[in-house]
Amino acid sequence: MLDWPLLTGLLSALFIAWLLIQVFLKGPTLLTYDQPLPDCRVASRDRASPEHQQALRLLEQASAEIRAVPRKQRLEVTRRVIARGFIEPPLLAGNTGYRIQETDVGGVPGEWVLAPHSDPQRRLLYLHGGSFISGCPQGHRIITTELARVTGAAVLALDYRLMPEHPRRALIADSQTGYRWILEQGPDGPAPVRELWVAGDSSGGNLALMLIAWARDTGLRPANGAIALSPGLDMTLSSPTFKAHLKTDQMLGPSLGWLVKTPRSLQLLLGWAINRMKPADPLISPIFGDLSNLPPVLIQASEAEMLLGDALRYVNKARAAGSHAELETWPEMLHVWHLFGPILPETQEAFERIGKFVERCRSR
Repeated sequence: MLDWPLLTGLLSALFIAWLLIQVFLKGPTLLTYDQPLPDCRVASRDRASPEHQQALRLLEQASAEIRAVPRKQRLEVTRRVIARGFIEPPLLAGNTGYRIQETDVGGVPGEWVLAPHSDPQRRLLYLHGGSFISGCPQGHRIITTELARVTGAAVLALDYRLMPEHPRRALIADSQTGYRWILEQGPDGPAPVRELWVAGDSSGGNLALMLIAWARDTGLRPANGAIALSPGLDMTLSSPTFKAHLKTDQMLGPSLGWLVKTPRSLQLLLGWAINRMKPADPLISPIFGDLSNLPPVLIQASEAEMLLGDALRYVNKARAAGSHAELETWPEMLHVWHLFGPILPETQEAFERIGKFVERCRSR
């Protein structure tokens, strides 16, 4: 016989748990900010360049290297592969005048990436991607050298702590330390900053856009602008493209299929358990924060990637709040295609667009 009181109690407990998830973990709806931006595509072509196939081959080689080891070793191998990078930074090869200078950022390791024309009073804080569990400044030099080139700034790449060895709040704290430090420290030693930029890719883009809101709220000197490359900005995973672009995102799709198929409530619980913070907390989901009175923001994203919706929603919400925000998109590109450097014409195009954004901000 069925134990009706027990069954009723179990169903009631499940309903209460579901209700608590919806109220406390889900976050407010962002559907209002899904409207398209007709002027966001800036690519010079309607399809990916033929060179994109070479980038896909490099990605597959890296993925095969990771899949070849037992699961327990995959995080270690992933970190090694990303640290190596897909392509050697050409600007650091030969007698180019570009150089790397290791530094201690208030207890957090980091490196200055300097171009021959870098102005030490113009500074850019860079937060690397890697899903918060991998990545390092060395593996992202293909990006940081190009940023030094197109901005004329001294680029500080932060080697912040990673999960799961450290909690998400540690990553946030390291990023905040980096922001405070760069205000008063340059590549030549103590000196106040004259011009400040914040940038990051993927998870680093999340940290970058978190920082500009945090700096506003704490009364710190605002950045002159922020640049986010394929950022993930919503830890509740509510963007429609997170599911719709699963098959077209050839970098994130293969590893996130299981998560997309997981029930929504379980996704939220997993996010809370992993981060030990509410998924909709603006410290880990900048899209849910107050986006008014922010410095100018440029986001670049692929039209094929799962995180495109995060970028679109952020720009629409920031504009609605009165902040200046721009979205630039490229068709069919890999997530953070900027990592593939000189083999992709779209990468060079993207960096030139960043340089133009910086110039526009300087003339504001």
